[in-house]
Amino acid sequence: MTAGFSPPPYPHDRLAEVLAVANGHAGGAVDLSIGTPCDPPPDEVIAALASSGAERGYPPSIGTPAYREAAARWLHRRFGIQISSDLLAATIGTKELVAGLPHWLRLRSPDCDTVLHPALAYPTYAMGAQLAGARALAVPVGRDWSIDVSAIDPVDAARALCLWVNTPGNPAGGLDDLEAVVAWGRRHDVLVVSDECYIEFTWRGEPRSVLHHGNDGVLAVHSLSKRSNLAGTRAGFYAGDADLVGYLREVRKHAGFMVPGPVQAAAVAAFDDDAHVDAQREIYRQRLAVGAELLAAAGLAVELPGGGFYLWAAAPDGDAWALTRSLAERAGVVVSPGEFYGPAGAGHVRLAMVQPVDRLRLAIDRLRT
Repeated sequence: MTAGFSPPPYPHDRLAEVLAVANGHAGGAVDLSIGTPCDPPPDEVIAALASSGAERGYPPSIGTPAYREAAARWLHRRFGIQISSDLLAATIGTKELVAGLPHWLRLRSPDCDTVLHPALAYPTYAMGAQLAGARALAVPVGRDWSIDVSAIDPVDAARALCLWVNTPGNPAGGLDDLEAVVAWGRRHDVLVVSDECYIEFTWRGEPRSVLHHGNDGVLAVHSLSKRSNLAGTRAGFYAGDADLVGYLREVRKHAGFMVPGPVQAAAVAAFDDDAHVDAQREIYRQRLAVGAELLAAAGLAVELPGGGFYLWAAAPDGDAWALTRSLAERAGVVVSPGEFYGPAGAGHVRLAMVQPVDRLRLAIDRLRT
């Protein structure tokens, strides 16, 4: 029998031994390995989740009109993007869309077999290609960690199902020139899919979206997981190209992808409130500064990112696993080796600033004593 697909170890499962070492410290581990929010969502969001009465019936797969209109209002209010709620539909978070999109695109375009993604990136872009039986092809990134579309071979562009971009980027906080990326996609007739889940946490310049450059040939993907500390509810949306959105809406209905009704009600409340996001921005800004202090106490220099809430640090002698183990042993800090985000990340570690400042300062104290 021919061997089939065998999933590789999930990246963060490889940190089990490191986490055990970090937990040996009095006070336990300071886990900065995963970008899981620790701060509470607004009370009114939780109230909407608990009181919608929407748990009895099947929710619409594309999202209720209230859900889609609230998302469209948010895009217009925060980023000046005018888009009809008919060009927008719900996702169960966004990871399921990232992982599933290549499969649905292959059904639509069976002559194409390649998913282009940044060489330094969230690993699910490449995994989605593998799960679809497609070819994942890493696109080089520059010294500022932004994607270099000029490096894409025209032969590969002709085979492409899509090009993924992520701005602000995970893990290094890079900011892509989305105008240039969109122009490249239209020139080569390649769909540009932009993962914009960190858009509210853009530190350098104005927040940017592919939707600032029109809807044709682009798809923007957004989530409430980071923006509103709602990773556990799984609520997001995609918006953009009319033909593609229409196709995905119908495919996803048949597949039964539905954001639960109570979650949709909570999402409306979250999209309509900006105050909690402004407060969260300042929290992350402070944590990034304290995280830089933490790395300085460990003898490492780091630049603050252009966006997002991660610190991206070069490891001494390029040995990311040695630094990962050292931080766990010395300070009880758990970080992610850069290789989790592709070979281009080797020699670096990522720190997610999702722990309270008092936990970060505990780690600093451990390093100093």
